[in-house]
Amino acid sequence: MNAERDLAPLAPSVVRALNDKLYEKRKVAALGIEKRLVREFVAQNNTSQIKHVIQILSQEFALSQHPHSRKGGLIGLAACSIALGKDSGLYLKELIEPVLTCFNDTDSRLRYYACEALYNIVKVARGSVLPHFNVLFDGLSKLAADPDPNVKSGSELLDRLLKDIVTESNQFDLVGFIPLLRERIYSNNQYARQFIISWILVLESVPDINLLDYLPEILDGLFQILGDNSKEIRKMCEVALGEFLKEIKKNPSSVKFAEMANILVIHCQAADDLIQLTAMCWMREFIQLAGRVMLPYSSGILTAVLPCLSYDDRKKNIKEVANVCNQSLMKLVIPEDDEMDEAKQPVTLPAEPASEEPVAKPEAASSGESLAPRGGRIELGSTALSHLSSFLCSSERIQVTLNLDGIVQVLDCHLHDTSIGMMTRIAVLKWLYHLYIKTPRKMFRHTDSLFPILLRTLSDESDEVILKDLEVLAEIASSPAGQTEGHGPSEPAEPQPGQVELHVPVRNSQLSSSGTKGLECSPSTPTMNSYFYKFMINLLKRFSSERKLLETRGAFIIRQLCLLLNAENIFHSMADILLREEDLKFASTMVHTLNTILLTSSELFQLRNQLKDLRTPESRNLFCCLYRSWCHNPVTTVSLCFLTQNYKHAYDLIQKFGDLEVTVDFLTEVDKLVQLIECPIFTYLRLQLLDVKNNPYLIKALYGLLMLLPQSSAFQLLSHRLQCVPNPELMQTADGSRASASSRRPPASTIDYTELLQHFDR
Repeated sequence: MNAERDLAPLAPSVVRALNDKLYEKRKVAALGIEKRLVREFVAQNNTSQIKHVIQILSQEFALSQHPHSRKGGLIGLAACSIALGKDSGLYLKELIEPVLTCFNDTDSRLRYYACEALYNIVKVARGSVLPHFNVLFDGLSKLAADPDPNVKSGSELLDRLLKDIVTESNQFDLVGFIPLLRERIYSNNQYARQFIISWILVLESVPDINLLDYLPEILDGLFQILGDNSKEIRKMCEVALGEFLKEIKKNPSSVKFAEMANILVIHCQAADDLIQLTAMCWMREFIQLAGRVMLPYSSGILTAVLPCLSYDDRKKNIKEVANVCNQSLMKLVIPEDDEMDEAKQPVTLPAEPASEEPVAKPEAASSGESLAPRGGRIELGSTALSHLSSFLCSSERIQVTLNLDGIVQVLDCHLHDTSIGMMTRIAVLKWLYHLYIKTPRKMFRHTDSLFPILLRTLSDESDEVILKDLEVLAEIASSPAGQTEGHGPSEPAEPQPGQVELHVPVRNSQLSSSGTKGLECSPSTPTMNSYFYKFMINLLKRFSSERKLLETRGAFIIRQLCLLLNAENIFHSMADILLREEDLKFASTMVHTLNTILLTSSELFQLRNQLKDLRTPESRNLFCCLYRSWCHNPVTTVSLCFLTQNYKHAYDLIQKFGDLEVTVDFLTEVDKLVQLIECPIFTYLRLQLLDVKNNPYLIKALYGLLMLLPQSSAFQLLSHRLQCVPNPELMQTADGSRASASSRRPPASTIDYTELLQHFDR
């Protein structure tokens, strides 16, 4: 700069001093400007001259190409501000802008002087700087990350001063500041992040500033900062998030839960443990505080929560919180969700039963888009506008539609994923069971797509998973809702000719609606629908194609089904299906498995008693049905006759064994039958050996088995037993021989044994 230029009202000596490289000379010149120039103009109220001086210091010095001139301009502008005192507010734009420009200077000393100058300007103006807060904050956020420690130290002093001003003022423009905060919060620089968090903490602490209203704008950024490498920054961010959560719990009615749901869904899936745990804790509170407002986001929440349920002890905390989220979300699904289609008016319910306060503002549920990364689904797109209008009509009630499609898609996706852990698979199956209980009508629309994967899940390694899977399948097979859908696409592809009618005793419990069942109640109900027979067909197909499953888990699966469903119907339908089985080897193996279960399982005690006496038409009908299928395996047919006390028929069958090919497998089965006769189940049969006169065919049948056996351990066992049969002459009593239990039984006149024998021959 040419020092001789006329820069009036600045004297040439002042101009020279401001351009000097020595700080002391520049300081003296600044004092001259303050005391002898600007103060006089203030006294004269000469605003034009004041503006002129500020313009010269700004244009000719602060924005000069020469570094010393810039330093002189900065100290001169600070001097002007001090001289103006409380009037400096009138000239703040002109004073601040050139100083902020110097924040970007390459010379660190100059940046320090700019910081010092701005500190003096702000200190004098105090609250008057608030209209310029955004530009000051923007400049400070850059200095916070400055590599020079002196500059950083100077910026921290200015930062503290500005925080004091904001804290003591009630004129802070939060609305204008939020866009800048939202932009700056995504900085990756540690110091900039520290600066941002410190400001958020300050703004949170000011009673007149309600930052909670704008939390959706900055929540994502806060979670990003929570993953910073610096422990100090992570701690600060934890504190800030903790304060927000406290505020949310205090004032749930003013929280925009819906606007933050998707943000939490994303961060609940974070790789960083702290972010994931914090987001999961927030999600738990949101579900509990907002209630059904969170339902439209269920698919996204489940996508985030379900994998966490299989975490090991290293992530125990996350697992526990995820489990609470999962349980709480499940409880939000209610029977009313089954009453109407998504296209109709959604269910209107109080959002939080425990409180009469509205849980969210109208805008809280105006967006129903659920962020579920696996499927990228939209939960409520078409109904969002109707939601908004209904909210505006009533602030006390919240309208929520349960979108089952999205939830089922996520559950189905998790079941197909072979890499997921056992606890996640169990949780998925619990969800499906719960949905079939609470919303059966809607769920049956998805049954055809779910059915194959549910059947495949029976091959799972875990018994717990199989048990839950069986509960779901049993509910599908017994739910009354399945019957109404049964005439549509859910019927078996090939109708079964001559399908046996399943006789079911009517119980009072049958009359109650399935929607009233609790979360964990048993699906056991004698009501069988069109899916029951389909289930039995597909289960047998699975056993046929996967013999290992039949060997290792077949008995376990069938026994559990007998507890969950009607055992008589299971045996009736399986026998009916096996009668038409083309693979005779499989049919024989399956009949042997079913027979072993029938004879040995405690779960089938009642069914055994029913067959033992054959007192009712139903029991005789069941015997005939079982007999026809049991003929696939001759030895099991004999055991069925022993169970039902048809000893003459058993003897007739054994007589025909001479015409069969006696293989090692055949003899092994006879061996097993002899072992069974010694079991507690056949105690009544062994006692009947005492009544020789009335049970001649029983003894003949047992001798027949004895003659079939080679002289093995089973031969010895049966031989010893028959040696114990008493002499009939010794068993005579004074009043003559009394009729045995079997002879007291009413004759099963409806059973055509000749026809059964012919069927056995065929």
